Amino acid sequence: MAGIDERADRWASTMKGHEAVAGIHLAHTDSWAGSGSRLLLPRQAREDAERSGLATLATKAHGAGERAEEEEADPWRTCFERDRDRILHASAFRRLAGKTQVFVFPDDHQRTRLTHALEVAQVAASVARALGLNVLLTEAIALGHDCGHGPGGHASEDALSPFVPGGYDHAPWGADVTLASLNLCVETLDGIRNHSWSRPAPMTPEGEVVSWADRIAYVCHDFEDAVAAGVVTPHMLPAIVRSRCGETRREQLAAFIYGMIEAAREAGRIGMATDAAEALAAFRSFNYEHIYLRPASQAQGAAVVAMLRALVEHYADRPNLLPDATDLTAGSAEAVHQAVAYVSGMTDRFACRQALSLLDWPRDQLPQGVDTPV
Repeated sequence: MAGIDERADRWASTMKGHEAVAGIHLAHTDSWAGSGSRLLLPRQAREDAERSGLATLATKAHGAGERAEEEEADPWRTCFERDRDRILHASAFRRLAGKTQVFVFPDDHQRTRLTHALEVAQVAASVARALGLNVLLTEAIALGHDCGHGPGGHASEDALSPFVPGGYDHAPWGADVTLASLNLCVETLDGIRNHSWSRPAPMTPEGEVVSWADRIAYVCHDFEDAVAAGVVTPHMLPAIVRSRCGETRREQLAAFIYGMIEAAREAGRIGMATDAAEALAAFRSFNYEHIYLRPASQAQGAAVVAMLRALVEHYADRPNLLPDATDLTAGSAEAVHQAVAYVSGMTDRFACRQALSLLDWPRDQLPQGVDTPV
């Protein structure tokens, strides 16, 4: 215990850091770092730099950033930087750590919706930076793009669609319901709402970049996860993919990112060079056939649909069980909406626990992971 007490004493002794000259506190006794000058870059200076440093059609923070509820501008951060920060700190973003990407109840090395969002942000920022676009807006859209997903992967959209007029689509639901309380900028919400290729085109080039980055990231990392799980092997990839993009995630991501940069250089458009685009399409088609639509995935999806629909019906009939619900009539449209909002926000494991405890759901009918049920 002496070692532990000594360590605790050392940690406690740094509560206020280390005081230096002029009342400034430093993190380390030998801290030296500084910027080299007293030059500061408040928000307006950074916005001025954007206007001169970004591409002609890049989205500049100056003059942008309209919100549903007007707010005073931050003295240091641009409007899109504030959006990115709000998403990072949102509970909806944190819950992505417990939501399925491909495999329910992922192992330590497999992707979740959270790690997927981070990888999309990395891919999108790489492209946006090379094209002279607004990286902060790009990151905000990328980090928030899947916050509307329910538990259990895309099967949750099938599960929740009967309860939502026009069907449940994670993209507009994320922008208009899940993240509504964050009061994000219209440009950020538009990119989240329209990142799926089945939706209208985003209003900004940054949103278009995220649309591509989403597909690039999930095609590559879902395949890598499936290889690690023993579902497929690299040699099963179509020849066009192996010859154009290689068999490793590093090679594949590079091929598709460079394909986007090449398209911008040649045509000035957000897209992908034809050979890379054809390889990406073949890659995605392979994933659908061998990963997403394999019998185990279909069975997993059917289990998710049955469980989530039962949970929505249970809460809609008992709105008193919903957090913060007041004066809701059982079975009313508002009760159904609130039930969908609550269930769609659940993590995989929480949804399963609720099904077991509230519905006495048979354990063998829960969605299963790669090897074992929850």
